[in-house]
Amino acid sequence: MTISLTLKVWRQKGPNAAGGFETYSVPDVNEDMSFLEMLDVVNEDLITSGKEPIAFDSDCREGICGMCGVVINGRPHGSVAHVTTCQLHMRNFRTGDTIVVEPWRAKSFPIIKDLVVDRTAFDRIIQSGGFISASTGSAPDANATLVPKAVADKAMDAAACIGCGACVAACPNGAAQLFTSAKVSHLNVLPQGQPERWARVASMVDTMEEYFGSCTNFGECEAVCPASVSINFIAQMNRDYLRAKFKDRRSLVRAADVANDEG
Repeated sequence: MTISLTLKVWRQKGPNAAGGFETYSVPDVNEDMSFLEMLDVVNEDLITSGKEPIAFDSDCREGICGMCGVVINGRPHGSVAHVTTCQLHMRNFRTGDTIVVEPWRAKSFPIIKDLVVDRTAFDRIIQSGGFISASTGSAPDANATLVPKAVADKAMDAAACIGCGACVAACPNGAAQLFTSAKVSHLNVLPQGQPERWARVASMVDTMEEYFGSCTNFGECEAVCPASVSINFIAQMNRDYLRAKFKDRRSLVRAADVANDEG
């Protein structure tokens, strides 16, 4: 079965260029296509007509990489809950629908071209603290480090985050607490993540605050997350961050006391 649609797509030639919506008629769309496959068809027609194709990000097209995020009719990844744009199928639309397609709207995600945004800020958060200590030498037994199932499940729930940025795009404040808390928590809850736990959370949160707004618990982030990451991780991150800062303050006080005693 096929449907016919009207697309209003944000077009912008570059980061400093003025952008605007362009309208395209898309007849005979197979309802089994994914949203990105539909855009591929639109681009083929544009190229055939000698026009510039619509630039958009994609990679795995399996809902894993997080590259394909766009805002569809005002909602990141579209109206279907817990799917990425590449998993959204055209059978969720009806003949005659007008679909508005925009890039992520966030100051921390500057537009590169059309629907492509720069998510380097996410990379900087991860780089600031995303590692664990691991013993070197001979390989340990598989069960040498015991991980309770509840802890393993919680770590996996946090690790489900694909870093797409939908949480930032949906947040009125442009906050990245859901993303950061997921990346912090999937390491901090595991035994292997304990040596750097406090330094990690302090570094990652401090880096996050350089680029993103503050969380005021609107909850839109959780609602649009394709991986169903819970905002409970934000509470966990906030607790760890406060403890990390308290521990750091106590260390500074002890260092000052030692310096005074030596003086």
